[in-house]
Amino acid sequence: MEDKPIIAFLYDFDKTLCTTDMQDYAFIPSLGMTPKEFWAEANSFGRENRIDGILAYMYTMLRESEKKKLPFTRQDLVEKGRGIVLFPGVQDWFSRINAFGEQQGVQVEHYIISSGLREIIEGSSISGEFKEIYASEFFYDENGKPVWPKLAVNFTAKTQFVYRINKGVLDVSNDRELNASMPDDSKRVPFTSMIYMGDGLSDVPCMKMMRAYGGQAIAVYQTGNRSGVEDLLAQDRVDYIFPADYSAGTALDYTVQDIIRRMAITDRLTEENVRQTRSIGKAELPNQASLF
Repeated sequence: MEDKPIIAFLYDFDKTLCTTDMQDYAFIPSLGMTPKEFWAEANSFGRENRIDGILAYMYTMLRESEKKKLPFTRQDLVEKGRGIVLFPGVQDWFSRINAFGEQQGVQVEHYIISSGLREIIEGSSISGEFKEIYASEFFYDENGKPVWPKLAVNFTAKTQFVYRINKGVLDVSNDRELNASMPDDSKRVPFTSMIYMGDGLSDVPCMKMMRAYGGQAIAVYQTGNRSGVEDLLAQDRVDYIFPADYSAGTALDYTVQDIIRRMAITDRLTEENVRQTRSIGKAELPNQASLF
């Protein structure tokens, strides 16, 4: 059991921590295609065959690599993650936020919940910052070649991982404990101690969960998608919106610090209330017993 209260940051990845879809940096160019061509092909294939969009793009990755006789192994995908370009401030964001949480008496944890590929994320320079990476993934044979989708994280499926983090049941194969009844006060990370960070409509299910259960939802934007993110704010789907700049001293940085500070204070007040309630209960026991 942790000594300190936990505050969990849950991040989308594409266009939230990095500047575009992770496949666009190295994988798609290796096919001799533009991102526009690849995604049009994947989306068209999915619509024509009524396939989930995530499974459709995973299959298209396999098919196009095979057509062009290109290597497609787990290690190859990890290597292609080395070229991911992060938004300003992301590289040292985690150490700064962890240190601030420490000052407030809380333990900060970071998680990825992404429809992108885990293998590519693992190749990024920040992969070691996360307690768990929930993302789409292939199952590989003994030669490192993909033979089946291991996990496909579509937009609504993202919400199951919020529950896993809430209960501390992080193993995706463990459904029994995930679905078992658990008292709210025994859940590892309360929803009220969660902050979800995303960039658009694909994050709305998780953002709505945050707002419904007392957590916080933040949307970041680049110039090209600012209007869409503003719509999320106008529709009460997020709590805050900011430019995708994680540097120290930005409005995003200061606001997140304020959220952590408030969550830490709320947790201390709750703990004090519980302590006093238990203390009063124990003090009353002898008096109650003397009545009989």
